[in-house]
Amino acid sequence: MKPISDHLKENLKVLFVGFNPSIRSSELGHHYANPNNRFWKILYEAGLTPRKYEAMEDEKLLDLGIGFTNIVQRPTKAADEITKEEYAEGREILKQKVERLKPKVVCFVGKGVYQQYSGLKVIQWGRQTNGFIPGVIDFVAPSSSGLVRMKMEEIIDIYKGLVPLLSE
Repeated sequence: MKPISDHLKENLKVLFVGFNPSIRSSELGHHYANPNNRFWKILYEAGLTPRKYEAMEDEKLLDLGIGFTNIVQRPTKAADEITKEEYAEGREILKQKVERLKPKVVCFVGKGVYQQYSGLKVIQWGRQTNGFIPGVIDFVAPSSSGLVRMKMEEIIDIYKGLVPLLSE
């Protein structure tokens, strides 16, 4: 399996950070490409995109100021296959990307992603009180995986918290 390309540029409104690509995303070469992943529906219903995009259009979101990366680049079936060493290396690479590109907000798609990035154990949904890169807001949202047992309305409400931050 091959990693998928980041979609990055300087001064993004929001940079979404996932654990790592799924096998399906790797096969197709696009972020959040598993048909059971609700990411694209969540973005649209939370008011972050003007329409529901498809995974194959992920690069087009750069025009909206939305970028994508992962804390670990190696595709796996499940996040529990990621090693401590991969997380440690990915954390440093991600911090360098954020420092260099200075997105307004970094949205971590899943508490576990932010736990690996921050080293914190207890995390609330939404804007974090202290970002790790000066001038960049850290935001934690639920994973969009179909395995997440939260109600879709709850997930969308948390993602809606990004909207006012992007217009600040």
